[in-house]
Amino acid sequence: MLSQRALDAFRSTLGPDRVFDDTPTLALYAHDETPHHVEPDAVLFPASHDHVLALARIAFEHHIALTPRGAGSGNVGGALPSRGSVVVSFECMRRVLELDPHNRFIVVESGVVTEDIDRIARSVGLFYPPDPGSSAYCRIGGNLAMNAAGPHAVKYGVTRDFVLGLRAVTGSGQEIRTGCRTTTGVTGYDLTRLLVGSEGTLALITEATLKLLPAPEAIASLRVCYASNRAALDAVSRVMHQAVVPCALEFMDHRSIEAIRPTGAANDLPPGTRALLMVEADGVTQDLPRQIAALEQALNGEGLLEMRSAFAQEDIKRLWAARKSLSLAVKRIAPLKMNEDVVVPVSRLADFVDFIDQTAHTHQLAVVSFGHAGNGNLHINFMVHPEDKDEMTRAHIALEALMQQVLELGGTLSGEHGIGTEKRRFISMEIDPDTLALMRSIKHLFDPHQLLNPGKIFPD
Repeated sequence: MLSQRALDAFRSTLGPDRVFDDTPTLALYAHDETPHHVEPDAVLFPASHDHVLALARIAFEHHIALTPRGAGSGNVGGALPSRGSVVVSFECMRRVLELDPHNRFIVVESGVVTEDIDRIARSVGLFYPPDPGSSAYCRIGGNLAMNAAGPHAVKYGVTRDFVLGLRAVTGSGQEIRTGCRTTTGVTGYDLTRLLVGSEGTLALITEATLKLLPAPEAIASLRVCYASNRAALDAVSRVMHQAVVPCALEFMDHRSIEAIRPTGAANDLPPGTRALLMVEADGVTQDLPRQIAALEQALNGEGLLEMRSAFAQEDIKRLWAARKSLSLAVKRIAPLKMNEDVVVPVSRLADFVDFIDQTAHTHQLAVVSFGHAGNGNLHINFMVHPEDKDEMTRAHIALEALMQQVLELGGTLSGEHGIGTEKRRFISMEIDPDTLALMRSIKHLFDPHQLLNPGKIFPD
């Protein structure tokens, strides 16, 4: 229980209008996108780096656990409070501190909405490539914590690839700065890459210097329909083996297509469509026809039913309608979505999806697979009814088998969502004891009292 002395210290430092312990606020910040709820002891709303530095020192003095939070849009429990913790919400830290178009970087506070960073960059002819599905409302701090990705990671990379430097506060209340403002630099250890993806367990990131790229002149899209999952995923391997790298390469399995049929988004798919690829290219306008022709050649093969291309914005939007309607459509299957963002080598995707289908049949489960096939990063969605205990038991058995298969195929347990609370029981399947012990030692150096986002990443 948070002591009155500590609560008074937070209010004195941040101001009474930035510290809340009333029941409605605690209930609102007791959950993220997982189905779990844990009420914090208070919620803090810092407005600056200095606020975060001060509150971390108070927490260190009083041994108070801190749960950092962006928009709470993660689905692995990364922003789920631990019992007795205080939530630190970065949503009030929304300033763009610097924009340098000539050197192609932007400096932002952690509460800036990800889509706004890209919008600002495009106003000066640049763009910020990482585009998680929640970019319209997620915060860059959460993206940094989980090393978020998105459809365009296949060509441009993930959040970590666009972070030049950070300003942060450790668990002992020490301010640190990492990285530099140039695109190359090898002075000292690369603490920037260490902090990005650490899920708020090492430091509270307050500011980020992000690399920007010149915005492409134009984009073009392909919608490609296949008679089977394997035919589509074999085509993915062919695409990723040739010279033209698409800027997006998305896959939808047969259950995804069935899910969107009630919405009407599948009405113009040819009969017999059991898998779908959405492929996008970008770059110089005059070069796009060459890129699309090369991609069409790679996508052509056994099981192909139809291939449509689009170069105009409205035509591209129509082609993407099926993929854009999927997330909401899947939620109509069952009330709870157990969403796993596993990754396997691209050459093993077809074998992996065959395994998913077999597992779903064996355990009598509704499992929908889609995602960023160009990276081998699929979202495996177990659609379940939490009140059905037998179904939940079967789902957890199937989930463990899925994780084991991912590792046997040479993959990894998370591509962009992180580990949080939901996957930490599996992490020792992938990371050996000595390496985990070293990670714990690093955690102790940054956070000696174990106050930052406890209960995340590491198994008990």
